[in-house]
Amino acid sequence: MPEPVSSIPNLGPASEAAFARAGIHSAEEIRALGADAAYLALLRSGTQPHFIGYYVLVMGLQGRPWNDCQGAEKKALRAKFDALKAEAGPALAKTKGRSDLEAALDMLGVVERAPTPRRKS
Repeated sequence: MPEPVSSIPNLGPASEAAFARAGIHSAEEIRALGADAAYLALLRSGTQPHFIGYYVLVMGLQGRPWNDCQGAEKKALRAKFDALKAEAGPALAKTKGRSDLEAALDMLGVVERAPTPRRKS
């Protein structure tokens, strides 16, 4: 019987549900993929990127407490996290209900937005 995702230290029911949405249903699958590929699968399935979530996964796969990541190691993980976000970029734009073109136009300020309601004084 496969080990549940939540058997990995630092991961609980919310992580288990997120990995299931990404098509990953066991701790063995995550270990086989490794932290980077597993987290990229989460991003591609619609999970919003969060640095703590990434390094919690890395620490858990190493059997370490989530808050054991510090200094140069944390800085290096931030660089990997940013690279994963960049790689998943088109998928992240689509998770917000926009096409790649719409996301780019929005970034440039070309997409028409609904007017912001004014506050009454």
